[in-house]
Amino acid sequence: MKTEDFSKVTPQIFALSQYCMRCDQIDPNLYTKNDVKRGLRDINGKGVVAGLTEISEVCSSCVIDGQTVPCDGKLYYRGVDVEDIVRGYIHDDRFGFEEVVYLLLFGYLPNKDELSDFNKLLGSYRSLPTSFVRDVILKAPSPDMMNALARSVLMLYSYDENADDISIPNVLRQCLQLIALFPQLSVYGYQASSYYHDGQSLIIHAPDPNLSTAENILHMLRPDSKYTHLEAKLLDMSLVLHAEHGGGNNSSFTTHVVTSSGTDTYSAISAALGSLKGPKHGGANIKVVRMFEDMKRNIKDYSDEKAICDYLRALLHKQAFDRAGLIYGMGHAVYSLSDPRARVFKKFVEKLALEKGRMDEFQLYSSVERLAPLIISEERKIYKGVSANVDFYSGFVYSMLDLPPQLFTPIFAIARIAGWSAHRIEELVNQSKIIRPAYKAIHERIEYKELNER
Repeated sequence: MKTEDFSKVTPQIFALSQYCMRCDQIDPNLYTKNDVKRGLRDINGKGVVAGLTEISEVCSSCVIDGQTVPCDGKLYYRGVDVEDIVRGYIHDDRFGFEEVVYLLLFGYLPNKDELSDFNKLLGSYRSLPTSFVRDVILKAPSPDMMNALARSVLMLYSYDENADDISIPNVLRQCLQLIALFPQLSVYGYQASSYYHDGQSLIIHAPDPNLSTAENILHMLRPDSKYTHLEAKLLDMSLVLHAEHGGGNNSSFTTHVVTSSGTDTYSAISAALGSLKGPKHGGANIKVVRMFEDMKRNIKDYSDEKAICDYLRALLHKQAFDRAGLIYGMGHAVYSLSDPRARVFKKFVEKLALEKGRMDEFQLYSSVERLAPLIISEERKIYKGVSANVDFYSGFVYSMLDLPPQLFTPIFAIARIAGWSAHRIEELVNQSKIIRPAYKAIHERIEYKELNER
C-alpha cells in the first residue's frame, strides 16, 4: 500500500464494513429484556455502583422523609465542598489548582509550608527530558492535540528507567511529573502543529518554575507571555473545577480499568486521554462554543427571547447547527437541578466578560441557560431535571482567553490528570482483581462448515 493511501477507505474495506454493520447490530429491545444497564446507567441516568472511592463525591439528590428528591448539585473533593475550596483561595487572592492536586493525592488540605514545598516540587518537575521537544513533539506533529498529548505521554515511558515499577512511591513520582509536564506537552504540541500545518510562527517559551499551572499555560502559549491577573485566575478556577469528578466518569473509570490490569502509569494515563478525547466527554465545550457561533449567526438581537426559543426548538428538532438534536452544555448524567461547577463558574465569568467587552454574549449565554430547560421539558420526556453543566461556560471562558479550540480538551486533561493520578493510586492500593464486567452473549449456535462447503 502506498503511503498516501494509508488513511483511505478502499472499496474493499467499505464492502467488508457492511458485514460489520449487519453482524454487530443488536436489537435495542434485548437490552430491556435482559435487564442490561446500557452505559452502566439505569433509566434515570443513575450509574450502576461498580466500586468505592475516597477521592470525590458527586451529589444530586437528598433524602427527605424517606424519599429521594433532587437537590442542587454538590461536588466534594476528599469530603471538602468544592465551593468552599474556591471561596477560600479566592478570599486569599491566590491560585487554587495546586492545593486541589495536593488534597486529591494526599487526602487533606495542606498548610502554608506544605503547599509551598509542594509548589516547589511541581516546579522542579516542569522540565522535559533532553531533546524531547526536538525528537518527539516537533517530529510528525499531529493536527489533533489529544493524540499528540497521548503520544508524548507514551514516549515518556522510554525516558523512565523505572517505567514498569508500580510501587506507590514510584507511581506517585510518575504522576507528579505528568501533572507538572501536561501544560508544556499540550502547549508545545499545539505550537508545533500550528507551525507545520497552519504556517504559524513557532515561538516556544520555557516554563517558569515559580508560576502556577494556570499562569504557565498563558505564559507559554502567548508570544509575548503577557496576561492579566483575572485571566490567570479564571483559567486556574477552570482547572480546579475540572480536576476530579468521581470514579464513574468515563476517563476516571478507564483509569481504574486499565490500572487494574497491572500496567504502567504511562499506558494508564494515555488510555484516560483517549477516553477524554471523545466529544461525549472532554470535547463537549467545543460543541457549546460552535453551537453559540451558529446561534449568533441566526439571531440578530440577543435580547429577543422568542428568537432564542425558536432556535433552541430547532436544535431539538435537528433543524439547526449539527442537526444532532442536542442543546450542548445542557444536562448532565448525574446533576439535575444544577451543576455546582457551572454555578461557581458563572459568578466569575461575568467579570471576565466585562473586562473583555463581551457582556452581550454573556447575556445570551444567561438567556439560553434559563430558557433551555423550559424548552427541553416541553419537547422531550425527561426523567430528571436539566440544567447547565460546566461545559456550558468553560468554552466561553476559553474563547475570551483567546485559547485556541484545539487546546480546549487538553486543558481539561491538564486539570483531570490530578484526578486520574489519585484514582490510579487508589486502585493500586486496593487492587485485588482485574476489572472484568460481564456481557451476555445473544447469538444463536451455528454449526461450523468446512471451507469447500460454504
